[in-house]
Amino acid sequence: MFNLDVTPNLPARYNIAPSADVPVVRLRADGARELVQLRWGLVPFWAKELKVGYKMSNARAETVAEKPSYRDAFKKRRCLVVADGYYEWQGETPKQPWWIRLKSGEPFGFAGLWESWKSPDGETIETTTIITTEPNPYLATIHDRMPVILAPEDHDAWLAPDAPADRLKALLRPYPAEEMTAHKVGRTVNNARNDSPSLIEAVP
Repeated sequence: MFNLDVTPNLPARYNIAPSADVPVVRLRADGARELVQLRWGLVPFWAKELKVGYKMSNARAETVAEKPSYRDAFKKRRCLVVADGYYEWQGETPKQPWWIRLKSGEPFGFAGLWESWKSPDGETIETTTIITTEPNPYLATIHDRMPVILAPEDHDAWLAPDAPADRLKALLRPYPAEEMTAHKVGRTVNNARNDSPSLIEAVP
């Protein structure tokens, strides 16, 4: 699906929170695709502290091309954040978590950006963020935003280094509602230390 030279054998993970590493597909300098693990929570190259990434796990599609925190990465460092589902929380406290995926069960790529940041002691840390947009009608009853899921036929356009901004913005749209499904899951997912298949099991 992601046209990788090497197919990685990634361990199953069921609860990935911001600041953890996530699998990302991006272009190498030679134009080939590679899969790397990047820290979730984008840290702009000009940031003074790593902790700013905690507030930047998501970027809004409506402003990502202009906002200083994301503008440069949107132009030059786009990527696909790989997943086969994600959680969303509905309602007021205590919020109800949902597990959301494609009906096909296939993995997919979120529209993402990545950055390279150098710490004061010289360490280079690469980070990423996921772009969100308005929800499709199916998911609108759960939350007022959804991550941008890119269809495989749009991967080339999103990763292309010379893609015009208008073409890129057109890709930042809700994924078709008829291709998605969701069910309620237990609140044990709220603790990032919990990581097992039971987290995605449906609850009444």
